[in-house]
Amino acid sequence: MDIPALLTSAGMNIGISVGMFTLYSILRKQPLNVKVYFGQRIAQGRTRNENLCFERFAPSASWILKAWQATEEDIFASGGIDAVVFLRIVVFSIRIFAIATILCTFLVLPLNYFGEGMEGIEDPTALDLLTIGNVREGSRWLWAHCLTLYVISACACTLLYFEYENVARMRTEQVQRFPTRPSNFTVVVRGIPWSSIESYSESVGKFFSNYYASSYISHQIVYRFGAVQQLMEDAEKMYKVMTTVPVMATIPDKQCCEPNAERCGLCGAGAGSNSFKKVDGGSTFANRNVNDELREKECEAALVFFRSRFDALVVSQTIQSADPMLWVTELAPEPLDVFWQNLCVPYNLLWIRKISVFIASIVFSVLFLLPTTFVQGLTKIQYLQNAFPFLRRVSDRSYINLITGYLPSLVLTVFLTIVPPLMMLFSTLEGRVSRSTRKRSACVKVLIFMFWNVYFSNILSGSWIERMGWSGLTFELLQPVPLVGNWLFKCVLMKEDDFVRPMTFSFHTEVTRVLLFGLLGFTFCILAPLILPFLLVYFCFAFLVYRNQIMNVYYVKYQTDGSYWTLAHNATIFSLILTQVVAGILFGMKKSSTASTCTIPLIICTALFNVFCKNRFLPLFKNRAAQEAIELDRNDEKSGKLQELVEKLPKAYNQFELCGDEMQLPLKEDDDKHSDKPKKSGSSSSSSSDGLEELEIVQQENLPGT
Repeated sequence: MDIPALLTSAGMNIGISVGMFTLYSILRKQPLNVKVYFGQRIAQGRTRNENLCFERFAPSASWILKAWQATEEDIFASGGIDAVVFLRIVVFSIRIFAIATILCTFLVLPLNYFGEGMEGIEDPTALDLLTIGNVREGSRWLWAHCLTLYVISACACTLLYFEYENVARMRTEQVQRFPTRPSNFTVVVRGIPWSSIESYSESVGKFFSNYYASSYISHQIVYRFGAVQQLMEDAEKMYKVMTTVPVMATIPDKQCCEPNAERCGLCGAGAGSNSFKKVDGGSTFANRNVNDELREKECEAALVFFRSRFDALVVSQTIQSADPMLWVTELAPEPLDVFWQNLCVPYNLLWIRKISVFIASIVFSVLFLLPTTFVQGLTKIQYLQNAFPFLRRVSDRSYINLITGYLPSLVLTVFLTIVPPLMMLFSTLEGRVSRSTRKRSACVKVLIFMFWNVYFSNILSGSWIERMGWSGLTFELLQPVPLVGNWLFKCVLMKEDDFVRPMTFSFHTEVTRVLLFGLLGFTFCILAPLILPFLLVYFCFAFLVYRNQIMNVYYVKYQTDGSYWTLAHNATIFSLILTQVVAGILFGMKKSSTASTCTIPLIICTALFNVFCKNRFLPLFKNRAAQEAIELDRNDEKSGKLQELVEKLPKAYNQFELCGDEMQLPLKEDDDKHSDKPKKSGSSSSSSSDGLEELEIVQQENLPGT
């Protein structure tokens, strides 16, 4: 790919992005699109003013200013700790690549251009002239490349350490922010042994009453996911049966038996008889039938409630049986985070599912090489002309640059749309018991897939910078699927119901996209530094877009408490080590043994830094501190709140209520309800209330009639 094609690709990406940003500034003002672009605000109980004015049809940059001025507290109040951590990943990328851009643009790039290592090249405008390939073998200028690599690696490790420390601190503070979380007192038990003489529920009660008598409160058995609705219908039918039988008592006195001292002449009942005795027997029979049906639909999993946070923590981190496949315990996720369907999966089948998912992922990765190979062919006009003879008539250089510069990234983006849903399916089949861990597992799979299929099998094959399409940001901002669907639903089908429902943020796709661009930047910072300015522009756009979306579009249903940072840290370390290894190999190929040897200590130091961070911070992401749990228990016990919290636990994990509405809106934080969204302070609330300059935002409690 030559420089004109590169500039064409970059120019079209920037032009399309600016055009889409302008279109978005108009669409967001239209009353019909409020549910599309302000779902998070509506989920908080706000409404809008639909007055018609000219400003609704004029583009503006007010949303960019609001996204820039928002504080971290505003982001936390809107999107929770996961949103804050995600934006910290973006900010980290901006900082490190700003440093890399300055160093490489003014030091490495001139050395590459004047390296005179490709004097015999036919095309003087070839992009290879700006890469390390243009540096002559044995050149002393390679020391500048090695020094730049050291500086970038040192800056990256320093920024990683401080960010890791800040995220770990925020994760620890989560316990103090939300001390009333039901998950702090609840443990998930799986692998309950089957018994022919007692139900799963009876086995759980007997086991924990025996071994944890002082701390065990109660438990809630998990029912098969598909049977929950059936149980609710059966319960309703049984209620009708039980309430219609006592109608006999409403029969007039002449036809109804009342307690008396003589034998009834109508039905022959003895003294003291009561017409409700038959009803009691029917009720007992009905209850026995209900219990039998419930037993048949029980799963070998349960939620067990304890009297204190420390008791639940101890139970979750210990082995309960000599057989590690039985009575497996872990801390429960939040009620809205529980994935009830996977709780019904037998624990002894999980390892089979994981192996099957692993094999399926490998097969899919191999099959995906076909579309990536097709995309590689799009970068060579001669291949396209052989495959499509009508393209041989195209002789205009601008059209050729358009085809080879922008088309590959567009086609690759289309193919990649099937990857996140499929990886989410794979993570579901693995048996994750919470939605947050399922989404994080999907993020890991998508990241590995992208690194292999988009990077190693595609970029290292010779074409790399033309893959840098920014269409993902414009799609994220415009929300084309909800937008078009909402228009069709409202304007064509004339439906009054809402097509768009509140959405949660797609961390498994957006985190992967940011880290993939970070891998590109690190790998080519000294090899082909021309990519860095474009990457820096991308991350700046991403910073504004994601801030706007988090504050306006997505609402918080569940969180991972910042666990995405560990994934970002590992991906960054991998990118650094890969960059150092590739640089060392290239230095050796350029016959600079000294520069090649100097990369070995750098690789070792980066690996040791990773080990240090894992020992220093990673335990805080895997376990909870017993010290904090004990202190919170003591404080609640002194204030008298502990007993009140414990009494609300069974109600919080009501499977029938939680499965009845999978898209519950977030609840406001108070003494009786749990939520991961803290109350806003006065400053942050006023800042967020100005988020819609064009639309009037009114708190629900201030509306008339509420």
